[in-house]
Amino acid sequence: MPVDSLLTNSFVIIIGFILLIWSADRFIYGAAAAALNLNISPLIIGLTIVGFGTSAPEMMVAAFASLDGSPAMAIGNALGSNITNITLVLGTTALIVPLNVHSGILKKELPLLLIATLLTVALLIDGALGFIDGLLLFGALVLGMWWITRTALKERNHDVIEDEFKDEIPQDVSMPKAIFWLVAGLILLIASSKILVWGAVNVATSMGISELVIGLTIIAIGTSLPELAATVVGALKNEHDIAIGNIVGSNLFNTLGVLAIPGLIAPAQLAEGILTRDLPVVFALTTALFAFAYGFRQPGRITRVEGGLLLAAFFAYQTLLYFTA
Repeated sequence: MPVDSLLTNSFVIIIGFILLIWSADRFIYGAAAAALNLNISPLIIGLTIVGFGTSAPEMMVAAFASLDGSPAMAIGNALGSNITNITLVLGTTALIVPLNVHSGILKKELPLLLIATLLTVALLIDGALGFIDGLLLFGALVLGMWWITRTALKERNHDVIEDEFKDEIPQDVSMPKAIFWLVAGLILLIASSKILVWGAVNVATSMGISELVIGLTIIAIGTSLPELAATVVGALKNEHDIAIGNIVGSNLFNTLGVLAIPGLIAPAQLAEGILTRDLPVVFALTTALFAFAYGFRQPGRITRVEGGLLLAAFFAYQTLLYFTA
């Protein structure tokens, strides 16, 4: 690839990431404020709208990658984002501030994420992500969101995470302003996702790097940057349940929602390495997150030592990719 073309595509990718992260933040701001104006509970907003919003970049990238005939990039983005969220994001955060789990709702989401991961393994074990697989994953997402919402409504005013959500959701935002940022954020999300995928495909094609690896690394890390910022800030503000909840919610949407998109739009055989390398890593890390954060006989807690192990796992996985991909 000519140097000037590589620089141009790299610049396009950087601009795409900047716009993607900013537009996702504006989209969540507008959606959360509009929902609050409609008297929707902050707890429900935090568990559903904010959870969806943090995975909106991955969903948009997956959609455009699938439409452009690059389902491997979409799948890599979903799996790579889950790996990055648990290892880089939670690992870094726990090194800074050990994380405690007090929320009963969060302790019910953790096994749900593990079940969703097991479902994904069961559907992909045949080496393909088909249309029926996509439908089942999307159906499981809808069912999971219904169950979480139903559980939250039963436990509202009794869970510590509700107070943390109240502090984070924008207050006193007029409905016209909320709708403006909701629409503007969505439009920019679509445009920036298209720009990012275009640049990433060009780099992958020209440099001979597989689209799967691009999705697992550059795009996955880039689309996880909002989670890193939100999780670290939440932990520093002593909002530990939100800090971990951001990751659990985002990974749940990635596992069921983002992975459903290439199945529905561009069903295909799985790229080499997904079944033997990437999917087992996702399952192992999700199991580790469950073991660390659930707390079977005591409150869940991710210590600095566990955070260090998770961060080490991030670099170990990147090294594994380098030598196997």
